[in-house]
Amino acid sequence: MHFLSRRSVLALSAVLDVALHARPVPVAAKALAARQKLPPRHLETLLQALVRANILKGVRGPRGGYELARERRRISAADIVRAAMSAAEDDTTPLPESVLVSKVVDPVVERATQAFLAELEAVTIEEMCRRAGAQAVEGLVASVDFTI
Repeated sequence: MHFLSRRSVLALSAVLDVALHARPVPVAAKALAARQKLPPRHLETLLQALVRANILKGVRGPRGGYELARERRRISAADIVRAAMSAAEDDTTPLPESVLVSKVVDPVVERATQAFLAELEAVTIEEMCRRAGAQAVEGLVASVDFTI
């Protein structure tokens, strides 16, 4: 069972894809969507949220696309999840409004959320790139050099 939303998982995957493929030219949204097996429109708002969060940088022009806005070691999984959560579509399902929710449920959920995000803070894109290389992930660029 995933505790992350699909949008958060997609955001992590998109940033990792950009980290692995954005050398020497930025990753086009169309290529990113193809590797994720999604229509490009599914990524547009998410990629823009990641740009606003200073995780990705959008490059305009015919050879444009997306690249990391910061070094891989300076981007945590929690940064990406927070950006994805902030850009999530408004859920129209009403939340219950009761003393039980406000005094018991909300504090427990908030503590659990903070603990979960704290664990994600310890995971960087650099570490995830190393894992992808060690796993010989399909579609990985063969000669990758990420020294900054």
